[in-house]
Amino acid sequence: MRRRAPDHRVVHQVASWCLDYPDQGLVDRLPLLRDALAEAPASPSVEALLRLVDHLTSRPLEDLQREYVDTFDLHRHCTLYLSYWTDGDTRRRGEVLGRFKAAYRASGFLVDTHGELPDHLPMVLEFAAVADPVAGTALLQDYRASLELVRLALLDRGSPYADGLVAVCATLPGASPSDRAAAMALAGPPPTEQVGLEPFDPRLLPLAGDGGRG
Repeated sequence: MRRRAPDHRVVHQVASWCLDYPDQGLVDRLPLLRDALAEAPASPSVEALLRLVDHLTSRPLEDLQREYVDTFDLHRHCTLYLSYWTDGDTRRRGEVLGRFKAAYRASGFLVDTHGELPDHLPMVLEFAAVADPVAGTALLQDYRASLELVRLALLDRGSPYADGLVAVCATLPGASPSDRAAAMALAGPPPTEQVGLEPFDPRLLPLAGDGGRG
């Protein structure tokens, strides 16, 4: 008898909200997120997200917003734009972003990007949770290297948001790589076509102290 594939929609939806820019709507939703996780089957993903929800619950909104900007907007090695890691600022990235948009359109659901690029991780996670779990999970798996590199970067920073990436990676097949070299190996060779920039290799992004997103 074929075993039924695990249902990760709750994990993906909670992670989507927790990894997006915090606002009052998130603060109001945190008790609901905790209840949803409490009702989900126990797993490393659920445990990690409960820790992140605890953190988000314990801090004033202004502090959360400052922490989020410092983590994701001021350090490009923590960026949540998945194709940045694989395609940088090459022309190919435009084609890749089009693939995300095509997947959203094919689902038959109206996806509002709210001005974000379509490869923004919270958006991909919500797509996987609500619109098309199969296609959404396939996108996450295709960008497993990006997810693992962000996870490792957040762990290096000691960021509570690392638990969000730990949770997402744990929903994908196979164990997470233990170090950056193993994660980089998942990405394959870097792109070669450049658009007015120095040669880009996501595997050479600094681990700390980077003052802006590329």
